[in-house]
Amino acid sequence: MNTFIKLTVCVMMLVVTKVSAQEFTGVATYKSKRKVDIKLDSTQVNSEMHQKMMDMLKKQFEKTYILTFNKEESVYKEEESLGAPQPGGMEVVMINTGGADVLYKNTKEERYTNQNDVFGKIFLIKDELKKLDWQFGSETKNIGEYTCYKATITRERPKIVGGISVNGDKDLDEEKEPEMETITITAWYTPQIPVNNGPGNYYGLPGLILEVNDGSETVICSKIVLNPKNEVEITEPKKGKKVTKEEFDKIMEKKMEEMKERYSPRRGKGDGQEIEIRIGG
Repeated sequence: MNTFIKLTVCVMMLVVTKVSAQEFTGVATYKSKRKVDIKLDSTQVNSEMHQKMMDMLKKQFEKTYILTFNKEESVYKEEESLGAPQPGGMEVVMINTGGADVLYKNTKEERYTNQNDVFGKIFLIKDELKKLDWQFGSETKNIGEYTCYKATITRERPKIVGGISVNGDKDLDEEKEPEMETITITAWYTPQIPVNNGPGNYYGLPGLILEVNDGSETVICSKIVLNPKNEVEITEPKKGKKVTKEEFDKIMEKKMEEMKERYSPRRGKGDGQEIEIRIGG
């Protein structure tokens, strides 16, 4: 009889543990900031206008993202906000070639679904999560109430990802292959939240990633709510034209060419300034 009771208790404990793992959820808020250091032709843009543009761009890159997660899945998307006003007489075209409107990750199955709205047309990119070869460090720091540990990874990316056009002038580098550079990405994760996840495409550490810095952009967690009272919904996006990552990249290249044509010099347009900035992912 006692053996039966012990077995029953063990089974119940296993069931409770499994259910608790499945029900573990959280909502993390991240803030992003990007370094902006752009030199423009002083004959076309005076110092006052240059400073206004720098201030405006900094605001453009200050975004808020929400990561909703459980033990195996997550949804990462930007929090809606009003766009910053642009200086008078200036039009800035922001082209982000690496962004995601809704990014669903399944770390157990090592796959993701990226739903992107490109000029009013919705695409659904499905692919495998890229394995990240993290190098673990011994450094620690606190982010809020959590003790975080350092991990780094290196990767190559274009040193010149696009360029800037003022008054429709063509980019000097558009005919050249972009120069590559090796960068170090630094992440800070906390084992206190045992989730193999993080902002954007970052994952693969023994704890939730609370901060990521790639040298030009920093994404840091500002708020975490674990097991919130309201039910957390993590839904993989289904709406959109299904394409591979390779197909989507070709579509984006075509759109970029169309944007070049649209914002090329046109006679009789007036004195307004156009600035095109491309951000690589």
